[in-house]
Amino acid sequence: MNKKIPVCDFCGVKDSDKNPVISGDKANICKMCAKSAYDIICEHEGDSDKIEKLPTNSEIEYKNTLLKPKELKEILDEYVIGQDKAKKVLSVAVYNHYKRVFNQDTVDDDTELSKSNVLLIGPTGSGKTLLAQTIAKYLDVPLAIADATSLTEAGYVGDDVENVVTRLIQAADGDIKKAEQGIIFIDEIDKIARMSENRSITRDVSGEGVQQALLKIIEGSVINVPPKGGRKHPGGDAVQLDTTNVLFICGGAFDGLIDIIGKKQGGNRLGFNQDKKTKKEQEAILEMVEADDLVKYGLIPELIGRLHMITTLNEIDEDAMIHILTEPKNALTKQYKKLFTMDNVTLKFEQDSLIEIAQKAIKRKTGARGLRSIMEDVMLDIMYELPEYKNKTVTITKDVVNKTTKPTIE
Repeated sequence: MNKKIPVCDFCGVKDSDKNPVISGDKANICKMCAKSAYDIICEHEGDSDKIEKLPTNSEIEYKNTLLKPKELKEILDEYVIGQDKAKKVLSVAVYNHYKRVFNQDTVDDDTELSKSNVLLIGPTGSGKTLLAQTIAKYLDVPLAIADATSLTEAGYVGDDVENVVTRLIQAADGDIKKAEQGIIFIDEIDKIARMSENRSITRDVSGEGVQQALLKIIEGSVINVPPKGGRKHPGGDAVQLDTTNVLFICGGAFDGLIDIIGKKQGGNRLGFNQDKKTKKEQEAILEMVEADDLVKYGLIPELIGRLHMITTLNEIDEDAMIHILTEPKNALTKQYKKLFTMDNVTLKFEQDSLIEIAQKAIKRKTGARGLRSIMEDVMLDIMYELPEYKNKTVTITKDVVNKTTKPTIE
């Protein structure tokens, strides 16, 4: 019989060599909580000189369990198919970031390490958001996901930039210290590009102004955030959060960026007899993206300068779609098989059915996220009658996907 590991009744941390849990008759307390209690008593009695600064539970946990880049990539491989370059860039960026946050004091010199924020460029449904979600889940850090299209300048209808920080605090359950070591993912960053390199004389309430407002948050500064978030909801004491150790990951599809890069490479884009680039050629062009291409697209140089690591994601092809349906830990086919198992029904997918689903998703041009809506449509009638198929096997074929026949039930 396995011995139960003691857990601190005050903070919930498990017993470890670095932070042992002391067990009493009716309660358990860890070294850190005992130390905190001692500090409170010393402070109350005026003996502040006796207080010794020790690392917090989260700092101990991170230092002991900080995953190496290869280990981070292996975790990403379990959930995201393909996109090896993006996985490597993100794994290295995250490893260096948290190594800097928790281990900077171990080397005694004047060198200050700056954080490496990441920009992910890739078509919709290529896995940008999933990469950020998976990394945050396995690092056990709070993650806030914001959509840049909803952000506007102060004073206009829409979300203030400070709302992004508010979401991070909410993701950390109000723990400011934990939030200050979290990750913020800003999606659709390309949608706040200004329309041209020339400054407009008209107001651009969701473009360049928002980019300017994001600068200080991404760079790292103390932000005053009202409890309800943003300047539009004042009232109550503002909460202060330092974003110096918050990792920012930005993502966007950047439609039209290939044309900008192609023009720079000297390709003539005019005329009737232009050879259409193959998918691999387009991906190769996109991989050559540089900062000045993003400036021409409409991002301001100051913002690009704060997104130090730029990587591209490829459009998902048919083979990758089939792998996404079957291989990841949370693959759609595995999810449906589990749902069927709960009703004592066995579910099988023939290979041609998976190919047909993948081809439908490619035609819709919605990437991997389009797979779920196709599957829901295919499985609706079957799920409706599912309780009646108890102890039987349901087989999905290509014709079932195309709705020309009903599934085989044996």
